[in-house]
Amino acid sequence: MRTLLRSVVLVSLISSLLPIQAAWGGPKPGRKAKRTRADAERMIGAAEGTLAPVYAPLAEEIAEKLALREKQGVGIDVGSGPGTLVLELCRRTQMHWINADINPHFFPYFFAKAEKAGFGGRVGALRADACALPFRDAYADVVVSRGSFHFWPDLEKGLAEIYRVLKGGGVAYIGRGFPERLPLDVARQVRSRQGKGIKYDVDKTEQQLRTIMESLEIRDYRIHRPRKDNAKKVNYGLWLEFHKPQ
Repeated sequence: MRTLLRSVVLVSLISSLLPIQAAWGGPKPGRKAKRTRADAERMIGAAEGTLAPVYAPLAEEIAEKLALREKQGVGIDVGSGPGTLVLELCRRTQMHWINADINPHFFPYFFAKAEKAGFGGRVGALRADACALPFRDAYADVVVSRGSFHFWPDLEKGLAEIYRVLKGGGVAYIGRGFPERLPLDVARQVRSRQGKGIKYDVDKTEQQLRTIMESLEIRDYRIHRPRKDNAKKVNYGLWLEFHKPQ
């Protein structure tokens, strides 16, 4: 892993992207931007260990909910990190997927895994700040993000950026947590390994997202609360789905 992470990567495989924007706002107080090699190594370890059971069922759920099985076009995973969700989506869709993350130290690992899985020609990676996405307007058919939005410097600005880069008729699926189809015993095991650091008020987060959707005048949206009745036992988090009109 460390050998891969030491590799030098020059990544910009998408000719229609705008130039990378060099400046971005700093993180909110109490939030640490995850941009170092050590940060990447820790997240890769989590993706291969504690979080490993989450990605396949999440990709299955996204592909089903958003009707992506036969869809063509471009998808972006904002804050994808090691790109584990991207690779699982490649297994379930025919789309080209871009790992858009602020930490480029993930990318050698990501490309190596993609090549090994046979998806090398269907993926790209780009250093990107969620609040200043380096994509032109109406670029992507789908934008997803898991476990990233609480690190964004400005959540409303990040969601506005995602809406901007979506094509008319495009859809976003942004969240923090587990898919509905993850078995309760597996979810409980993952949470127990994560410790107390992942606790957050899902009700307040839902209200915050609704307020932002109203502020951005995004009407076609819904918030999914997987297994809400089990919230006291296991926090499955929440997911925001929104669509951009044609």
